[in-house]
Amino acid sequence: MVARDAPGVASGWPESVRRITMALAAGFALHLAYPRPGWDLLGWVSLTPVLALAATAASPKRALVEGWVAGCALFVPLLRWLTHTMTTFSTLSRPLAILVLLALSAYLALYWGAVAAAIAWVRPRLGNATLWLAPPFWVAAELARTYVLSGFPWGLMGYVPYRRLELIQVAAWTGVYGVSFLIVAVNTALAWSALERTRVAALASAAVCVLGVGGALMVGRMHLERGPDPTLPVTIVQGNIDQAIKWDTAFREETLRIYGDLTRQGAPGSSLVVWPEAAVPAYVRHEPSVFGWLIDLASDVRAPLLVGAPDARVEGRVTRYLNSAFLFRGGGLQARYDKIHLVPFGEYVPLKAVLFFVQAIAAEIGDFTPGRQRVIFPLEGAPFGTVICYEVIFPNLFRQFVAEGASFMANITNDAWFGDSGGPLQHLAMVPLRAVENGVAVVRAANTGVSGLVAPSGAIGPELPLTRRGVLRAQVPLRAGGTFYTRFGDVFAYACAAVTATALLAALAGGRRT
Repeated sequence: MVARDAPGVASGWPESVRRITMALAAGFALHLAYPRPGWDLLGWVSLTPVLALAATAASPKRALVEGWVAGCALFVPLLRWLTHTMTTFSTLSRPLAILVLLALSAYLALYWGAVAAAIAWVRPRLGNATLWLAPPFWVAAELARTYVLSGFPWGLMGYVPYRRLELIQVAAWTGVYGVSFLIVAVNTALAWSALERTRVAALASAAVCVLGVGGALMVGRMHLERGPDPTLPVTIVQGNIDQAIKWDTAFREETLRIYGDLTRQGAPGSSLVVWPEAAVPAYVRHEPSVFGWLIDLASDVRAPLLVGAPDARVEGRVTRYLNSAFLFRGGGLQARYDKIHLVPFGEYVPLKAVLFFVQAIAAEIGDFTPGRQRVIFPLEGAPFGTVICYEVIFPNLFRQFVAEGASFMANITNDAWFGDSGGPLQHLAMVPLRAVENGVAVVRAANTGVSGLVAPSGAIGPELPLTRRGVLRAQVPLRAGGTFYTRFGDVFAYACAAVTATALLAALAGGRRT
């Protein structure tokens, strides 16, 4: 028999207060598992109270509220760097920026509430074992969060153990969602044991934890045991240009000088030099002096340059602006990739006809057009793909570059928008999962850091830390063929979604159990 009261709270408090307090504490504790501070072991236990509350809720509506409160307690502190971005680089006042943060967090927390409500709604109909449906329910919610309203899969559970290389290797088959499934399964086992309070339940829960984590570790060790790969010498340039002066025309020559000097310093012996997103504050195809300077620089250093810069495309009377990556060689411009997945309210305003007022409130919002196709950059023996900034958080988009022939990936970004906060580190924490999912190395160039190399195993290093100017030379492992995930994509996540739909339909058809 499942206990009706969730364990671990002071019995002297009113029940509703105790339960809300548990939800708040659980969500806040989980945010500590992400950078900063990155106490990742908290991720394996902090969801337990949320699941216990869902299983003991008086109604699905109560579970929805309690799950939503826990989600808010995670996302508000996790995304607090947004207030720096909005108050520093837009006309938003701090109170209004806080309101935007609260609104986004409230939206993201709805997915937590939905999982809790689903558990509470199904349990009386399918029995007490419903709690074990929490892992597929959770993955289904994360999959939805990746796509609904253009998607914002920031802070997925699977990113918590990004430095535990043996554990995250399962992503080569399941994507990041499989790591989320494992962590939620461990939390589920703990919640089940606490609620059942029997020796059998405790032993069963311990077995799930041991077999789940132990199996993942065993698979991970085997996956990591492989011979050395051929490598490509690459130089990464981190200019560390202050965002406040980056687009000041008076400082443009100095910006180009900094990147030119760093490139000449680090390029000898390299097969590719990588600059960050928007490293060049100019529309290079429309400014002959800058265009020619880049070609000459590539010729001088005898290495191709992958350069981030804005671009403009004139279509009749309309000029469309793009966030682009250019590959320059000594002979000219060889290829260009235009960012496909733009940042809503950062690079464009969705539903502008309805949200016309947003443009006036946030004057620094861009008005970019999404790119039309993925591009594999040609490089002798090492064709590669590039994702720009925010695109790296979308597993399926990243996967498609590798499926189309990339032997390694570049991620160029400008995390100066985040300031000296946890934002750049949270962004970096997603890159190891992309590497493992597809079995490829990722070269990351960030304006203010963190720049570095992420190996196919997910290992980070060498790296250039935040707010440091410099160059980094790295030997990039080259792999071809991808992984199971590369070939079949999010089949695991969609299978979890199918299990979720089946459970909900079965509960609906079966009626309420007494």
